[in-house]
Amino acid sequence: MEGLETARFSALVVVGLLVLFYGGTFLISARIGKKEENADGYMTAGHNIGFGISAASMTATWIWASSMYASATSGYTYGISGPIHYGLWGALMILFIYPFGKRIRAVAPKAHTLAEVMYARHGRSSQLLLAGSNIVGSLISLMSNFIAGGVLISMLSPFTFTQGVFAVAAGVLLYTLWSGFRASVLTDFVQVVAMLGAVAVIVPFIFFAADFPAAFETGAGRLTPEQGDFFSSTAFMEQGAPYIAAVLAYAIGNQTIAQRLFAVKENLIKPTFVTATVGYGAMVIGVGMLGVLALYLGYEPAGGDMNNIIPGMAADYLPPLLLAVFFIMIVGALSSTADSDLSALSSIMMADVYGQNVAGKEKANPRTMLLVGRITMVVATAAAVAFASLRLNILDLLVFVGALWGALVFPVLASFYWDKVSGKAFTTSVLAALAVFLPVRFSWISVDGAFGIVVDVLAVLGVGVVLGLMVFGFFGARAAKVVGAAAVVVSAPFAVGSLHEYATLCGSLVAYSVSTLVCWAMSVRRREGFDFSLIARRTGDFDGGPRAAAAPAAGDDGAVPGRGDADDAPEPAGTTTP
Repeated sequence: MEGLETARFSALVVVGLLVLFYGGTFLISARIGKKEENADGYMTAGHNIGFGISAASMTATWIWASSMYASATSGYTYGISGPIHYGLWGALMILFIYPFGKRIRAVAPKAHTLAEVMYARHGRSSQLLLAGSNIVGSLISLMSNFIAGGVLISMLSPFTFTQGVFAVAAGVLLYTLWSGFRASVLTDFVQVVAMLGAVAVIVPFIFFAADFPAAFETGAGRLTPEQGDFFSSTAFMEQGAPYIAAVLAYAIGNQTIAQRLFAVKENLIKPTFVTATVGYGAMVIGVGMLGVLALYLGYEPAGGDMNNIIPGMAADYLPPLLLAVFFIMIVGALSSTADSDLSALSSIMMADVYGQNVAGKEKANPRTMLLVGRITMVVATAAAVAFASLRLNILDLLVFVGALWGALVFPVLASFYWDKVSGKAFTTSVLAALAVFLPVRFSWISVDGAFGIVVDVLAVLGVGVVLGLMVFGFFGARAAKVVGAAAVVVSAPFAVGSLHEYATLCGSLVAYSVSTLVCWAMSVRRREGFDFSLIARRTGDFDGGPRAAAAPAAGDDGAVPGRGDADDAPEPAGTTTP
């Protein structure tokens, strides 16, 4: 790749750019540092972040280098519809968070993690399932961002992939370690402004440097019929549909999202997530179009690695100054999500592991919590660096984690709206869904014949669950049931008999349906209801704030008699059957 060789930066230039970026973010972080750090501030910044910072942080967290690389991979693989499927559905999932987020904040205004709320709602087993899934998810996310950084640095400089990974990991840890979440959200604001500005300049420049629009006319013959079809069924079944299911699970199960939900002022939840929806969609779809351009140009990524598409295109077509801007843009994107993963992991270990399961909420020492949080960041960074050496496919990682979290979506949401859901129902439904998801997703069991039909039926029910949950947040239970049932009826004739051929999509949908069926079956005949006001009393600040009564022991559902289910739109203080 001659263009790549001539555009490569010297070691001194790359070191200078990294020092400029990480040194600047460290100075910003140092300015907000406190001599006596506050444990609650370290986790959620006092639940009082304003609109500008919170919207920028939400956008920056959802926009990561991995999402840019994966969007370009989707465009290169599926044609022009690929980035649309990736970016549009991801953007809409941010929008779908806010109605659920308003309910979550209403019942747990001072919580720090979703797992902490599940402990107050059900007990220890539900908490550990949610916390454990987030530890796995955040480590994979952290690893994929380090991979993206290592690829970028190795392609544009004399440094190796491993050296690039270490540089990015050290830089992120440098500015996040001392002030935690507050450092993350403040630096996110600077990073997202820089990223949006860079994309607005760099993407059009590469297109015109590659002789757009003539390149699309001369390169059309390189595309398969499916790649050239904007409404490609292959693109939808292999990319769009799995991503719709995956990102809904990301939205509900991901602690990096929940942390911002608990940090922003409660009356600013809606504008924050609406703004992030627009910012994410515009940026990720725009960058993903570089993958489409590479497809039309017949571009071959270095080493056949799809993660090399964006760095390689930038190196081929950008002059040195814009290439430096591109470099900072990608480093900013991966850093904004990596610091969020570190903050999420530290808050889980601080609040869920130490704060509730080791010391107990009433005896937790805020100083010890801070030490636990910082040690967690160091250990997580080291683990992610070690895993990054595997250089796994980023798009596959994102879809897998989202599908894995699909097992949690209905039990988590039902626990906030339906007073009949018990801790036993939550735990059993999640474990049952995982037991079915893994064999289907990785084809451990042949899905031919009768078992394939069973899997297809479960997957079709999963379609109804996904669409029903989306509608439920905005329009309530009646509309959700109508849409969910209609989705099952409409999709069944086309899906039963063939849907099991798409293992990624099918596995995700099966996780949704099995967890929903088991959770509903174990809860619907339960007479006792849960008093949701107990959640606010069982969660709260650790640093000098109002102390709640001790959280329930494992298996304590806080049940109260006579609490029925309703069939109307969800209200902040009410209950309803999902």
